[in-house]
Amino acid sequence: MITCFHLAFSRSERSLLHGPHSCILSSHPMLVATVISQPVLPVPATLTSLRNPKSEYLRFVFPYRRLRFKVSSSKKPLPELQTPQPDGEKSLVEQKEGGTADLGWLPAFPHALIASMSNFLFGYHIGVMNGPIVSVARELGFEGDPILEGLVVSIFIAGAFIGSISSGLLMDKLGCRRTFQVDTIPLILGAFISAQAHTLDEILWGRFLVGLGIGINTVLVPIYVSEVAPTKYRGLLGSLCQIGTCLGIITSLSLGIPSETDPHWWRTILYIASVPSFIIALGMQFAVDSPRWLCKVGRLDDAKAVIRNVWGPSEVERAIEEFQYVIKNDGSDASSRWLDLLVEPHSRVAFVGGSLFVLQQFAGINGVLYFSSLTFKDVGITSGALASLFVGLTNFAGALYASYLMDKEGRQKLLIGSYLGMAASMFVVACAISFPIDEELSHNLSIIGVLMYIFSFAVGAGPVTGIIIPELSSTKMRGKIMGFSFSVHWVCNFLVGLFFLDVVEIFGVAPVYTGFGIVSLLAAMFANYFIVETKGRSLEEIEMSLNTNLQAKDK
Repeated sequence: MITCFHLAFSRSERSLLHGPHSCILSSHPMLVATVISQPVLPVPATLTSLRNPKSEYLRFVFPYRRLRFKVSSSKKPLPELQTPQPDGEKSLVEQKEGGTADLGWLPAFPHALIASMSNFLFGYHIGVMNGPIVSVARELGFEGDPILEGLVVSIFIAGAFIGSISSGLLMDKLGCRRTFQVDTIPLILGAFISAQAHTLDEILWGRFLVGLGIGINTVLVPIYVSEVAPTKYRGLLGSLCQIGTCLGIITSLSLGIPSETDPHWWRTILYIASVPSFIIALGMQFAVDSPRWLCKVGRLDDAKAVIRNVWGPSEVERAIEEFQYVIKNDGSDASSRWLDLLVEPHSRVAFVGGSLFVLQQFAGINGVLYFSSLTFKDVGITSGALASLFVGLTNFAGALYASYLMDKEGRQKLLIGSYLGMAASMFVVACAISFPIDEELSHNLSIIGVLMYIFSFAVGAGPVTGIIIPELSSTKMRGKIMGFSFSVHWVCNFLVGLFFLDVVEIFGVAPVYTGFGIVSLLAAMFANYFIVETKGRSLEEIEMSLNTNLQAKDK
């Protein structure tokens, strides 16, 4: 999923706020990269479809231990998987003959679209305080105090951390659809409290509640989309999360422009932030529940109805057989505990999920975005809002391209290509800053490098990270693994925001950007060595391939 990340700079921002670029930095640019999101390396055949089981080893390798997963040719995990479809009975997923458009994604699209509205709200709240923070500080009495300004921003991250940790429990009990609706309560209350705030405490409570709701949503959306989307289009529909975040940021930045002349405009745009929450609450009343969750809680007929309407009639029996097989042999999330994250194979997936977010954050996306305003200023774009809009549009273009490539090229390719592109971009910018070349050429190279970096991030490192973690997670632990992974993300996000400017002051921009490039290279190596390809395989096929317990119990 997802994801855009809220950038919070507090005490370390003081020196730059009063420096030569104060006209830009005084707006407290909390720019964030649109992260829901995808060059050309061979993808190892690490996953083998169980529809055609072969006698070979499936590897899922970790530094602390080399592991092998064997799919035996002597067993047939699910006979129904190999049953040919009756003649004339084809779902929309398979109707692509001649020049006819492939519309297999269409039945699931409205449900994924409503869910991605949560990411729109995520992006909106990330950008909504970008320009108005000065007006908010002036009206509420803490103008000129970078610590309090940073607190107003970072309290959002504290709420998101708690929301991410608690999301798994809500999903296990209520299912995704009802959790979406319940989650609109803190989002609406937070928006209204923030908009009506007359004291620092009120704005802090409002931002905390909004962060709490956003933390739940960032975990909820990729899980819901991955469980509702047909296998063939899981990547395409999952990319809607990144697109939604991009559009949310662009919308909030555009609506924030009048705040430069109207000191009270910030209240209006915070009131507007409640509108998407009402749309989500209403839309989810007509959306479907995850068929996997329905099957886990015993609502088999409802699960069949959802599969029939969203995936096609020919998928019903096979899908239900897969769901029941996994639940019977590995248990459901209702019986899961946090301590199960320490048990294989869940510990390995949690390791991958947490590592992907650590690498994503320390590859420097928030730092690059923070300095992008200064980079644009050097070439004559003095409006912080206009510079932010350029960044948002670049993110949006990358997200659209990712939606095309996700199911075509695969997750692993996109991650590797994305991080390689980010590394190359950082090295270009570092060279433009360090080497004695023409000043105009240096500025142009910096702009090109920054835009290349943001585009590369939006194509892979952003969206793939949110999509692949629920794909690798088991049915039993999907909510808790996602909650853990996103909590790691929020901690890293906060640390980067807190210490980034201190590190720049000590080492300089070019060495820090070089460090970002090195981390990006390490991330590409990690993706090549640890990530298995998941495109074109159902979540149950992936789980049965990676879980030796399931294979052993079926013998």
